Amino acid sequence: MTISAPAKINLSLRVVGRREDGFHDIDTVVVKLPGLGDELVISESESFSFTCDTPGVPTDDSNLVVKALHAFETAAGITCTLSISLKKTIPHGAGLGGGSSDAAMTLKALNEIYGAPLGPDELHSIAASLGSDIPLFLMDGAVRCTGRGEILEPVPSPPALPIVLLKPSFPVATPDAYKRWQDSIELPGVTYAAQSVNGITLVNDLERPVFQKHRFLAEMKMWLLARKEVSAAMMSGSGSTMIAVLRDPNDSA
Repeated sequence: MTISAPAKINLSLRVVGRREDGFHDIDTVVVKLPGLGDELVISESESFSFTCDTPGVPTDDSNLVVKALHAFETAAGITCTLSISLKKTIPHGAGLGGGSSDAAMTLKALNEIYGAPLGPDELHSIAASLGSDIPLFLMDGAVRCTGRGEILEPVPSPPALPIVLLKPSFPVATPDAYKRWQDSIELPGVTYAAQSVNGITLVNDLERPVFQKHRFLAEMKMWLLARKEVSAAMMSGSGSTMIAVLRDPNDSA
């Protein structure tokens, strides 16, 4: 079985507040990017093995794919004797959900391979236990995520827009971005306000803490907004990828 694990972007990401469990309550709308994804190849084997084509990506029990498989085994009472090979296309630490998507697609694939021993609620529970943004990849279409990200609501998919993703050479750690959120300040001369494109609201509350630490990203956003070809620009998720929404070439505005 060969499956694609799509990337995601956050169209809006509002941080509501810090929770007593250390996580943050958020309100975010997420869409998947069918043109960008990792590839998982799953085949029969005498015992479980996991490999990845990208140096530096862990292949031990710390990898979310491996965690997903072991969690599935425990919940379903099944020993998975499979070989899983991961081909990475989504960059690490980019705010595009690569690892989370890999884990979610692994859960869906295992459930299909072994005859669906787990229902949707059980898969969701496993996904939520592994990471806040893993459950959203179990759903099709656009999703609104609240709570710490595990409460899901399908929403109408937005119209297709031409976008360019710019990923600098450095990653951003999601826990660090949230840790800095409460005490972060806005940089002078940098636009943080919500932007509207074709009825879609684009805003990201994590730009404030991430830009304060990585000023290059703030400069990148403002450089993009100054381009006549760009109608909106914003960081995706916790970064470091910047999203540029391109203008319609026939639009004279």
